Amino acid sequence: MPRDPLPIDAALPELLAAVRASRAAVLRAPTGAGKTTRVPPALLDVVPGTVVMLEPRRVAARAAARRMAHEHGSALGDVFGYQVRFDRAAGPNTRVLVVTPGVLLRRLHDDPFLDGVGAVVFDEFHERGLDADLALGMVKLVRETVRPDLVAVVMSATIDPGPVAAYLGGAPVVDSAGRSFPVEIVYRPRRTAAEGVREALQLTDGDVLAFLPGLREIRHTADELGDLGVEVLPLHGDLPPEQQDRALQQLGRRKVVLATNVAETSVTVEGVTAVVDTGLARQLEFEPAVGMDRLRLVPISRASADQRAGRAGRTRPGVCLRLWDEPGHRARPEQTEPEIRRVDVCGAALQLLALGETDVSSFPWLDRPRPEAIDQANRLLEQLGLVIASRVVDDLLGRGASPVGVDNPTGLAPRPNGLTDLGREAARLPVHPRLGRLLVEGKLLGDPRRAALAAALLAERDPFVRPDGPPTRTAPPTASDVLDRVEALEAFERTKRLDTPVGQLHRGGAFAVLEARDQFARLLASGGRQPAVPIDRDAVVLRAVFAAYPDRLARRREPGSSRAVTVGGRGVRLAPTSGVREPELFVCADVDAAGADAFVRLASGVDRAWLPAERLTVRTDVTFDDQTERLAARKRTRFDDLILDEVQAHIADEADAARVLAAAARDRLAKVLPDPESDAGRFRTRVRCLRGWLPELNLPAFDAADLGDLLEHLARGRRSLAELRSGPWLDLMRGQLTFDQQRALDREAPDRLEVPSGSHIALQYEEGRPPVLAARIQELFGLTETPRVGGGRVKVLLHLLAPNHRPQQVTDDLASFWKTGYPLVRKELRGRYPKHSWPDDPLTAEAVRGARRRPPT
Repeated sequence: MPRDPLPIDAALPELLAAVRASRAAVLRAPTGAGKTTRVPPALLDVVPGTVVMLEPRRVAARAAARRMAHEHGSALGDVFGYQVRFDRAAGPNTRVLVVTPGVLLRRLHDDPFLDGVGAVVFDEFHERGLDADLALGMVKLVRETVRPDLVAVVMSATIDPGPVAAYLGGAPVVDSAGRSFPVEIVYRPRRTAAEGVREALQLTDGDVLAFLPGLREIRHTADELGDLGVEVLPLHGDLPPEQQDRALQQLGRRKVVLATNVAETSVTVEGVTAVVDTGLARQLEFEPAVGMDRLRLVPISRASADQRAGRAGRTRPGVCLRLWDEPGHRARPEQTEPEIRRVDVCGAALQLLALGETDVSSFPWLDRPRPEAIDQANRLLEQLGLVIASRVVDDLLGRGASPVGVDNPTGLAPRPNGLTDLGREAARLPVHPRLGRLLVEGKLLGDPRRAALAAALLAERDPFVRPDGPPTRTAPPTASDVLDRVEALEAFERTKRLDTPVGQLHRGGAFAVLEARDQFARLLASGGRQPAVPIDRDAVVLRAVFAAYPDRLARRREPGSSRAVTVGGRGVRLAPTSGVREPELFVCADVDAAGADAFVRLASGVDRAWLPAERLTVRTDVTFDDQTERLAARKRTRFDDLILDEVQAHIADEADAARVLAAAARDRLAKVLPDPESDAGRFRTRVRCLRGWLPELNLPAFDAADLGDLLEHLARGRRSLAELRSGPWLDLMRGQLTFDQQRALDREAPDRLEVPSGSHIALQYEEGRPPVLAARIQELFGLTETPRVGGGRVKVLLHLLAPNHRPQQVTDDLASFWKTGYPLVRKELRGRYPKHSWPDDPLTAEAVRGARRRPPT
């Protein structure tokens, strides 16, 4: 069948030459060049075996295979076929197989050398999905280790080819021209999608493609356009293939296609001359609320906006209405951030381990995930029981043993984080590891189909209609919100009634969940392990949900309370619509993480008997009671770090008690330090003052850091802050000084100072101030200069006292006082205190301690 020429045709000879020479190439070709449908067939001429092309979306994979089959004149599934999640059209004669990245990853489980595959083509790689990055890394490893003949071709319209070419060992870069017509960009802020479509129909005579973020917006806009008189067709990934085909083809009359971003790249919607762009998309981001990735509404990047606009200029000039303003457009990010930087990598980590990698962090990523994301993924895989725990590996390595359930064909020491049997079974399921664990647990407990329905309910879009505004009803008591919803869907399957005890169902959403249930059940049936004898069917759901969320186990704070605390210490609160108000333990399957206490929308009760014994610990904890300021001991049973119960206990471990009391004291140092006026308090102040005056002495600061070891020693045998405060602080602090430091302290910051009268008067020390000597004037007669401390660097501040011991003068210049101040003081006071000495010359007079003695009669 003759084919219409496309711009890519001119670049194919250069591309094929690059493939022959380097077994790899990076192709940069604009939207509309024809790379998706022309490159894979062309590669058949230069590579043996099958050409596998990765498309980021199922719609694009099906459409590309159909288009290539049509141009070849063969039936879909013959030479050209596709395989996506739960759907395959291919046979023994298929030479070009279009797949989503996850399909290739699952093939690598069974066929790690990709036998029979001659080339792997990565289309629209600029979208940078996590599975595509992972698949590219695996292909790189296969090429470098066992299949140097395997061809890798990376294609994109907007990607910077340099880093990818270098990543593939210096692969040649081939550029192709595109075919597009001018597109007029019109900004229409504050317009609805329906208003934009009506305007677009007036501006052109062709078909209109409107980009909306999701199914809800598509349905709403379709309702608003019901009176248009043209065909209005949806286009999204969950449509049956025949409905997708209808939206992509020309119908002989005008049509309006309401699409998600599946129509942004790789697929051509025939006849479109106008695009209406809401500027929004739902993209995967890690959602702490459910512990998995969820679709979040975000503004698209400028590159995506340009891709969408280009859809209007494929066959002739067109127009694009952007429903935002031009300044806002300039503020949008240039490119969409790669998924590997914003999504949960737990699934990728499990896949890598299943594919034989031993360390996720050392995998040759094109862009490395965040280290904290890898740590979080490894931790969750351990909690799910899918990999052997690091602490168990360390223990086994110490004994030289090999752990059960870990691949270890050589008999040598096990790999860190090796897969368990559960992990291998979960890794073959095309779902998040949480849901893989749920499905495997349901199969082990004997009711895989019901577990599959619970997994589908958590994996798919919520089939229950959420009313606008706050909830108007309180759910009746139940053991599990998840189980109630499972039963509601089972009832719908029997009766087709949309009203249920737990809310109104959306018909399409309910059927989507039931279809996913069937697909999951078929996957479980194909596994090697046979179901066990079934236990109570309701218990299967509850136990399987717990297996998927062990890291979200919560214990109610008190009976009947809506508040609880989870593993990890996070506070949570049950939503009014949750009926799980009686079980003491429950898991949080859907959580709104905003606010101080997370809001649990879906909970499921847990029986304590289900908790695995290896994750339970019983330990006596010594704690500090803030109210009594004393130690207390509690014997506690924990699941991970979640306290399940506790009773009062006796303090038996003195070392532990000392550590706890010392730690409490460090945070409350003012409450345990000796009184500043005590001997120990004055000693500490002297040391700290001299440390500032003579830093070369290297005296301790006696702050919280210095006193840490002292506190722990002092705390032995003591139970309260009060007992610490009354401890032997002086001896402990004095023991921290060397002999030379102690001598320097006594010399340069003495506790008392001898004055001419022979008295030894205490110096008053205060940090940041000179020391104070308070002495009666008569005791200082004959002292000509102000005393100094701190190696002569610090003058003592003299408080010169009258005979009544009240300060008469404050000075640090004694010589000046004798000369100018003393005559005035003498004149004022000698009449009031005639029994005391008031000589004319204080420098030559005898210093005396008290009043003058009467002369003998």
